[in-house]
Amino acid sequence: MPSTRRHDRRGDTPPPRTGGDESTTLRAFLDYLRASIAAKVEGAPEPQARAAAVPSGTNLLGLLNHLTFVERSLLLGDDVTDWQATFHAAPADSVADVVARYRETVGRANDLLDGCADLGAPVPRPRPGRPAPSVRWALTHLIEETGRHAGHADILRELIDGATGR
Repeated sequence: MPSTRRHDRRGDTPPPRTGGDESTTLRAFLDYLRASIAAKVEGAPEPQARAAAVPSGTNLLGLLNHLTFVERSLLLGDDVTDWQATFHAAPADSVADVVARYRETVGRANDLLDGCADLGAPVPRPRPGRPAPSVRWALTHLIEETGRHAGHADILRELIDGATGR
């Protein structure tokens, strides 16, 4: 933990106000959480962004790296064989690299979701031999997973440099 703290305070962004349909509501909340965690990681100082701040080894870059793999696996069909390894960014990856990769993945995932009109239909991802979950389940899981890790990121970023807010 650094000895000097900036105590930066970002403006707190309220949850989205959306229309009444389920798809719009789910996607708006997911995008809200995605933007929140990307903003929390963006600009975090090296090497603290990859340093474990808690006994479990959880670190800021690892959280966003993991969420990138979750989106790529669930929506884009990537096969992940070692989920624990996704919690660590490669040593050569900078904060900007990890944030850019996450945002690029989110863009690709949103392109796929734009073509999914039926929330009850399976996610149209290329993973032979494995049944795809429904779009509704995938969106709900991504909201839960992203929200959980965004909360972790809030605490880790505050421990790193005192920055708070969404």
